[in-house]
Amino acid sequence: MALTALATLLVGVFVVRLTESRAAARRVAVFPSPGTRLATPREQIVFRGVPTSQFGSIVVTGSESGVHSGQVEADSDGKGGSFLPAKQFTPGEVVTVKTGLNVLGGSHGSFSFTVVNPAGRIPYLPLGPAPRVKGDVGHFHSDPGLSPALVRVGKPRGRTAPGDIFVAPQQGPVQDGPEIVDSSGQLVWFHTLPDKRDWATDFRVQTYAGKPALTWWQGLPGAGIGIGQDVIFDSSYQQIAAVKAANGLQADLHEFQLTPQGTALITAYFPVFWDASKDHASKHAIVLDAVVQEIDVKTGLLLFEWDSLDHVSLSDSFVPPPKKTTNPWDYFHVNSIDQDGNALLVSARNDSSAYKLDIQTGRIIWTLGGKRSSFKMEPGASFADQHDIRVRAANDRFVTIFDDGAGPPPVHQESRGLKLFLDLKHMTATRVAQHFHAPPLLANFEGNLQQLPNHDDFVGWGQRPYFTEYDSHGKLIFDGRFVDVNSNYRAYRFPWSGQPAVPPKVSTTGGKEPIAYASWNGASDVAAWRVLGGASPGALKTVATARRSGFETAISLSSAQTDVAVQALDPAGHVLGTSSTVSSR
Repeated sequence: MALTALATLLVGVFVVRLTESRAAARRVAVFPSPGTRLATPREQIVFRGVPTSQFGSIVVTGSESGVHSGQVEADSDGKGGSFLPAKQFTPGEVVTVKTGLNVLGGSHGSFSFTVVNPAGRIPYLPLGPAPRVKGDVGHFHSDPGLSPALVRVGKPRGRTAPGDIFVAPQQGPVQDGPEIVDSSGQLVWFHTLPDKRDWATDFRVQTYAGKPALTWWQGLPGAGIGIGQDVIFDSSYQQIAAVKAANGLQADLHEFQLTPQGTALITAYFPVFWDASKDHASKHAIVLDAVVQEIDVKTGLLLFEWDSLDHVSLSDSFVPPPKKTTNPWDYFHVNSIDQDGNALLVSARNDSSAYKLDIQTGRIIWTLGGKRSSFKMEPGASFADQHDIRVRAANDRFVTIFDDGAGPPPVHQESRGLKLFLDLKHMTATRVAQHFHAPPLLANFEGNLQQLPNHDDFVGWGQRPYFTEYDSHGKLIFDGRFVDVNSNYRAYRFPWSGQPAVPPKVSTTGGKEPIAYASWNGASDVAAWRVLGGASPGALKTVATARRSGFETAISLSSAQTDVAVQALDPAGHVLGTSSTVSSR
């Protein structure tokens, strides 16, 4: 019995040591990256590659703040977690982390990073409202709280892809917010934002928890960047999740991409004091560090972080430092992130470059465009001030770009949607397609190119109020625009079915020719309206029916009704929803 017990004990010890040995052998990615100089005072310390049960001892020591206690929280996928310090780090100090893990970029499980000196907040600097023109804003009797920017579309020149159009006007002129319109330009849904100063950007349909969802960024604009959060709404237009930036930063307006892994790729900007004396600026310049983060949507924990100032020189920018040293230098200006297997493709407007990043280390694998392109840019392939760079085929063979072309190098006469073929063997970039607008447009900022499932391309023209669809042969087949000269960060086309959680709305007019006005903000399946009227709420009966005609349907009544309600009907005549009863007493 004693020998058996001893053997069991030895086997148990062997298994424990083997497990520890295997855990130590696994490569663990950590963030802040070892050696970074851009950690925030509120930095969480991320470990990816082993479950939290195998973390072992973690000792975090600041050169000024001393040893930090804290707690470990696990990522939702079980593949890592974070040490959350109980107190903040001190700006300027070096922090050392000691573990028993096989840390990428570390030494015997240890690594260090430097806490940067933050340079204050990003100022609130919105665009002015669009100049008023006739018919620029919608007004609705049944829903008077809505004042969306209206859209006008031209006659289709071919068969378009199915789906509605998703935009988010930024210049009011009365209200900003995410907006869905159909292919005829009729409003489907408009959402007023909680703060009149807020913007919404990157409004689109994505998949969350296996279902279609509406996603967008909302917050305050600040000199071309944003201070806010990302939100997720379900098909009943109810918020079901929000994503915030980690480490004390604020989510930026440029990117909110949900991944199949249940994570979110987002951008953020971090004003820091930086030695820019080698680049003809102050030794204590204020520079905007462009930050890429991957966030675990379920837990809110950081999974990956990349700081532009760690990897891209100030000298790579085409934007000179500001003349006033109190103004921040936005030398990089990140504006899109795209997942590419185990790598990320990041667009930098002010470098006129795209960077492919290793998602474990943040190392730049290659650079497309700009001053230090890894690729030879063949004729017509160069771009400037670009937005929305996306990988469109396996092995990086094709990328699409919205080429603003509004600044050096080179300056174009007009913006364009652009598709490039990347030859990774010979490292050349060749133009294979481009889309121009008629009449020509030159967007100074924003814009996107969405490749649709039927191989059409949908282009949003950013600063210019247009959105356009091209067929697979490059023919312009659909063109729409805001009635006014609104700007819109990205425009998309998606199939969408919405069933609002709130009931339809109704209002009436009296007199000799009474009218009932019916609407249901966001309902996508309404075919007709039934009007119920009577002398009291308990004595309503059908008094009129009418086919749905746009966002709000005006229905003539044969006589004035004391109390009125409406029912939304589907194509088969089934009731989808009933409004509250309104009284004309």
